[in-house]
Amino acid sequence: MLFLIDLISDLLAIKCSEKFITINQGDSIHHPHHGIGKITSIREQSFSGDANARFANIFFKRDSLTLIVRESELEDIIRKPMSLKEANKLLDHLQSWKGTVSEQWKPRATAHQVKMDSGEPLHYAEVYKNLRVRQEEGTLSAADRKHLSQSGELLAEELANALGKTPSEALKQISLAAQ
Repeated sequence: MLFLIDLISDLLAIKCSEKFITINQGDSIHHPHHGIGKITSIREQSFSGDANARFANIFFKRDSLTLIVRESELEDIIRKPMSLKEANKLLDHLQSWKGTVSEQWKPRATAHQVKMDSGEPLHYAEVYKNLRVRQEEGTLSAADRKHLSQSGELLAEELANALGKTPSEALKQISLAAQ
């Protein structure tokens, strides 16, 4: 019986993107700012006097960061990492996408930040491609450089996870697709 209780406490079903996903201890997840993380534990913990709240501990290797997230808040901030099929679609999208971007730095930075905050890989790809084009023109602002670096890191990490490659190999593939 104790084994069953432990098994149930390690299993967490949450609603994410209009569907329920199940995450378990040891599963990989994606966070919009920290990238790919691993669920290290799911359990009740007492913070701020709430003795019955359940939390997931998530470790992000890239940032050497452990994030503790309340169960009720998980659906708003995490998703499952992309699959191999989704990764290939993303690379195709990156190669064929011909979006436009504002010439003024402030509206451009605001639009890119909204896309980065969405946590959607296609949005990361669009930011990356826009800024690679501007980089080749030699017209990157400080905010542009930050978004280019951030979008490249997040894309490389997630594609590396889906494609079974290193982040540097994935970044090379992203750079080729963005040309």
